[in-house]
Amino acid sequence: MTMQTTGLPTLVPFIPDNAPFSDDQRAWLNGFLAGIFSSTQPAAVTEAPPALKIAVLYASQSGTAEGLARKVVKDLKSKGHIASLISLEGYTPAALAEERYAILIASTYGDGDAPDAVKPFYEKLCIEHFPRYQDLSYAVLALGDSHYEHFCKFGIDLDNKLDSLGAVRLHNRVDCDIDLDDAFASWKQGLYSRLESIVSTRPAKNAPSASIKTAAPAAKPAASSTGASSYTRENPFLAPVVDKHPLTREVSSKLTMHMAFSIADSNLKYEAGDACGVVPQNDHQLVADIITMLNFSAQAPVQLPKSGTTTLVDALTNHLQITRLTRRMIEAYATIGNCKPLFGLLIPEQQAHLEKYTYDRGLIDLLHDYPGVLHDPADLVAMLPKLAPRLYSISSSPYAHTGEIHTTIAVVRYRAHNRERGGVCSTLLADRTNTGERRAIYIQPNKKFRLPQQSDAPIIMIGPGTGIAPFRAFLHQRRALSATGKNWLFFGERSAATDFLYRDELESMLKDKHLTHLDLAFSRDQEHKVYVQDKMLEQAPRFWSWLEDGASIYVCGDAARMAKDVDATLHSIVAKQGNLNAEAATEYVQTLKDDHRYHRDVY
Repeated sequence: MTMQTTGLPTLVPFIPDNAPFSDDQRAWLNGFLAGIFSSTQPAAVTEAPPALKIAVLYASQSGTAEGLARKVVKDLKSKGHIASLISLEGYTPAALAEERYAILIASTYGDGDAPDAVKPFYEKLCIEHFPRYQDLSYAVLALGDSHYEHFCKFGIDLDNKLDSLGAVRLHNRVDCDIDLDDAFASWKQGLYSRLESIVSTRPAKNAPSASIKTAAPAAKPAASSTGASSYTRENPFLAPVVDKHPLTREVSSKLTMHMAFSIADSNLKYEAGDACGVVPQNDHQLVADIITMLNFSAQAPVQLPKSGTTTLVDALTNHLQITRLTRRMIEAYATIGNCKPLFGLLIPEQQAHLEKYTYDRGLIDLLHDYPGVLHDPADLVAMLPKLAPRLYSISSSPYAHTGEIHTTIAVVRYRAHNRERGGVCSTLLADRTNTGERRAIYIQPNKKFRLPQQSDAPIIMIGPGTGIAPFRAFLHQRRALSATGKNWLFFGERSAATDFLYRDELESMLKDKHLTHLDLAFSRDQEHKVYVQDKMLEQAPRFWSWLEDGASIYVCGDAARMAKDVDATLHSIVAKQGNLNAEAATEYVQTLKDDHRYHRDVY
């Protein structure tokens, strides 16, 4: 600390530039010290701006909501408020009732649900006799993916529940899609403006300068244990494809591929359990068909938010979603063309018919069914959502596959409405990407899906289809780190002869005992369908024994059916093998979640 003369007899200490503090921390400390030492009159008072005490609560599965909440806390502190960052995991409705101002950032997970760890909070909140929240002012930011039927459902439910309990909205809820930057910025602007208006109506507090009450400076952030990466979704790494081969046989009814990217020339870091984001491109032929149908020039200049001016063909190929229809697209198109049939689909009573029309249709179908509406490329660009990256669970371990990221990709192909169709990213990788070519990728961390810290802890992995991806990573990582814990895998697919993914690896691991048990459910290899949950029931006594021995459960794959069936089967096993009633079995499973022994990565 250094002392400086201010022209008064008193010396004012200040923090030098080379002190181990950030600019914000140094500015706060200098202001604090100046307030204490600059006046020779102890009785002098200053008017302190009235700070609000605000709880910033987040419900996160993969970390996105937590990241946004941290940004909000930083903003609020810079504005002089006392802001706290709190996870809804382990939080209680009673604690929320003690807050005066709360900001909630809530992700929707799986089939419209709350993130797994947040379900206990929401279930308690929904108890009818719970106290009301007349003294709480709140705002909700809902996160979701419009590709799913129940878009932002948990955030919507949370907002409506708090409203029904008497809480007062500070700002209207905003529902964010995957491309959330603009919506997040707009929501923050409106929310912060509202908070400023509240502050402006509160009387200023006179406080002695020697005891100024304000938020403590933020702690200096610790260095990341995995190392920082300059590559993000907005700035992805162009990774060369170093391996690409089918995991299914040619006679299979579907194609699942193994694809490996080299990250040797990057500073990308990942952990087993994380996902690889791939930036897709739309099919060139589909783009050409759309441009031809509209009779536009492929080179027509168009404006894109943040990207600036580009050509129409580039916008449709690399930036905009064209393979799915959304309510907003239908509404914009109907407005431009004054299409009464489309307006008819948009009324609330016709929601079922709207969903039926948009199912398996894309932009080209809308242009075909209602031609002659668009005459300006700018109108087309304005109505289309941004093309979002696709996430694939990483199927490699950084300890076993140095300098590479492996993915396991089910290629989506189908025919609908007299047209062959396919998944935007999976067909790009399968049909239009060769070994040696580069694709834009980034890492999406999944901190909720990690191996146990104890290397001797047993694990049970349940992953049919491409849900096997993170478990291949887990198995290779445990081997590379010489972990002694037992490993049990439940895997399922259509047929053993055609769809046994990573068969040689798994059978080799089973043979040398690294894989303790391997239970297989091939649904079409017998007259009646067999699924992974059926195999769980067959092994119920052993499953229970592993749980009692401290095993952690991991589930990866389909959220709509598989994950729900597996969860129901788990409750059934716990109830029967543990001699517990339904309520006690539910408490047992909840304890597994609370102890971080029940993990789900479902989609």
